[in-house]
Amino acid sequence: MAVWDDVVGQDRVTAQLAAAARDADTLVTAEQAGQEPPLGEPSEPPSADRSGASQMTHAWLFTGPPGSGRSTAARAFAAALQCVSPDRALGGAPGCGFCDGCHTALIGTHADVEIVRTDLLSIGVKETRDLVRRSSLSPSGGRWQVIVLEDADRLTEGAGNVLLKAVEEPAPRTVWLLCAPSVEDVLPTIRSRCRLLSLRTPPVDAVADILVRRDGIEPAAADRAARATQGHIGRARRLATDERARARRTAVLKLPLRVDDIGGCLKAAQELIDAAGEDAKQVAEEVDTKETEELRAALGAAAGTGGRLPRGTAGAMKELQDKQKRRSTRTQRDSLDLALVDLTGFYRDVLALQMGASVPLANDEVRDSVQRIATASTPERTLRRIEAVIACREALDRNVAPLLAVEAMTVALRAG
Repeated sequence: MAVWDDVVGQDRVTAQLAAAARDADTLVTAEQAGQEPPLGEPSEPPSADRSGASQMTHAWLFTGPPGSGRSTAARAFAAALQCVSPDRALGGAPGCGFCDGCHTALIGTHADVEIVRTDLLSIGVKETRDLVRRSSLSPSGGRWQVIVLEDADRLTEGAGNVLLKAVEEPAPRTVWLLCAPSVEDVLPTIRSRCRLLSLRTPPVDAVADILVRRDGIEPAAADRAARATQGHIGRARRLATDERARARRTAVLKLPLRVDDIGGCLKAAQELIDAAGEDAKQVAEEVDTKETEELRAALGAAAGTGGRLPRGTAGAMKELQDKQKRRSTRTQRDSLDLALVDLTGFYRDVLALQMGASVPLANDEVRDSVQRIATASTPERTLRRIEAVIACREALDRNVAPLLAVEAMTVALRAG
């Protein structure tokens, strides 16, 4: 299985990456043989002429909507750059998926591939400086030093300025792979030094196929999940495999029928916030306890929660608790945002019925509810309701109190 097999519905992007990986392989092979490199040095910034987009360069920016597979494509490219398959000498393309270089890069254990993601609200200066120091090292055993930054849009302004210097003057054989929803989410000075790859939302059929092929999900369930999430690969997999996720989504899709009066609006808003809080709590139960016990053990505390910490280690424990609190905040926001995306999909189906569109419904399992709302309102009111959901998401991005933002939204949904 080639490393590109999990990059769903992105044929143009995978073709560019595969060509770049071949060029990179040729470059390293020539250097190791003491020959003149056939390509420009990887530290050269990408040319403004995109006709050479398949040529290897030192920094890449993967953009695309949530669920498009930005990080999957970046990881696949990282694996192809580290491919050591003997078939390459016979003309085979790098990225076989089976050799030690590909396998360890894909599962995140390759010594020269650093995969960076955050479960916090932002990536700060300290973490970015650590990455920059890492990027200055020569590959320890692989062919390239690869830094995959999955949440480049979460860099603070200070962190972005720290990263800029490393992208401007990269070390030889170091490659930066940045992922962000759009080019506007990255500092202009950084994105101007990267080669841009724009991914699209994968087709529903392609997402359903990979759920069947890779995750062993029943075809009917895979099709429902892919259609419900409109091609978002990660959400589709979770919806198909997690009963709690399906239950929460079902509850969200009932909300439009529960905003007939102000009391119903306020109650529905509170329940939506509570559900997001429960999601954050579940993540905390699964992760926080393990992290805390591991840190206590590392600091030399006695086994069990009652063991006292050695003198001078309280600061480390406080730092971990602060990190867990920030992660809980992001988890709650992400869960709430996911509910709002499902709500937008519901009203999209309502609008499709009202306009007589021939597109399949994303929420066909609640067609009766969709039809009821469509019959009782007009396309103009549906558009205003979609705008209310979007306004709520924007308010949450501006750190408006979640309950106030959701209450304002439910009242707007009632008014139409």
